[in-house]
Amino acid sequence: MQDLSAVPWPVRTERLSIRPATVADLEPTWEFRRRPEVSAWLTSLPSDLEGYRDRFDRPLRLSRTLVIELGEPGGPIVGDLMLWLKDAWAQSEVEEQGRRKQVELGWVVHPDHAGRGIATEAVAALLRVCFEDLGVHRVEALCFADNEASWRLMERVGMRREAHYVAESLHRSGRWLDSYAYAVLADEWRDRS
Repeated sequence: MQDLSAVPWPVRTERLSIRPATVADLEPTWEFRRRPEVSAWLTSLPSDLEGYRDRFDRPLRLSRTLVIELGEPGGPIVGDLMLWLKDAWAQSEVEEQGRRKQVELGWVVHPDHAGRGIATEAVAALLRVCFEDLGVHRVEALCFADNEASWRLMERVGMRREAHYVAESLHRSGRWLDSYAYAVLADEWRDRS
């Protein structure tokens, strides 16, 4: 499990509250994650609520999952986020300095709330959390190249495309799809903030 206790939860934005997920968030997140327009881009698609529960309830998974609530804490859940704190690759002599210095982000917004800037607002808040509260060096995110909404969001929040992988991801449709990798460094983020 990862420790995110350095973050003053909930994180508030103009319209949102972001907090660590709990087991009680299982059904509200299942409601939008199972929708075809969302699940098409997710790495796993459990066939029913029980299959989703088997994945969602895992302590490691829960420790990486945040929920987006509309308005004040306790408001309706309109999305979820992944914040996966990682060690940076480092040579053995400086390995300790690389611990907990990178984050991989991911996001899902309820389709009924898409197109309103909620994901952009939430991801921008997470970048602040990563660089200010967690003190990481680098934040990255990945997506299928066909998921235009996702990579456009990455560009809106100031991430740069670092890689275009050709036919590298096998989609559940049976097709090999391209994918993109985006990232932003702490110094780059500070210069823009």
